[in-house]
Amino acid sequence: MKNSGVISNHNESPLLRDDKDEEMSRSALAMFRAKEEEIEKKKMEVRDKVHAHLGRVEEATKRLAEIREELEALTDPTGKEVSMVRKKIDTVNRELKPLGLNCQKKEREYKEALEAFNEKSKEKAQLVSKLKELVSESEKLRMKKLDELSKNVEILS
Repeated sequence: MKNSGVISNHNESPLLRDDKDEEMSRSALAMFRAKEEEIEKKKMEVRDKVHAHLGRVEEATKRLAEIREELEALTDPTGKEVSMVRKKIDTVNRELKPLGLNCQKKEREYKEALEAFNEKSKEKAQLVSKLKELVSESEKLRMKKLDELSKNVEILS
């Protein structure tokens, strides 16, 4: 005969068997409850650890968000200034380009004018030298002529 899945002995009375079955059921139920309580206790411990960890993670997240906001606040004013300065640099670069070209052109013109000036100065110096020679030679010839005329006048007188 079977009772509650346990094969019982034929000599035992049905009441004793029911008491034993009941006692085994209570014992199994008590063990089950004890295991359930232990599982629940561990579950609560894990839940508490998770909540504690989540609390630390939330604090770290808030702190990181604050740090990010501070970083953005630091770069924002300088970012505006940097972009303004870059625009000014671009403007000045655009203005510098034609001025640089104009400067190079003027330098070439200056060098050419300086060369022409130096050539004319050299030519003038040569002409002045030539003029001095001619004047000097002319004076010599005139003095010679004057001397001859003076001798002729003396001869006549």
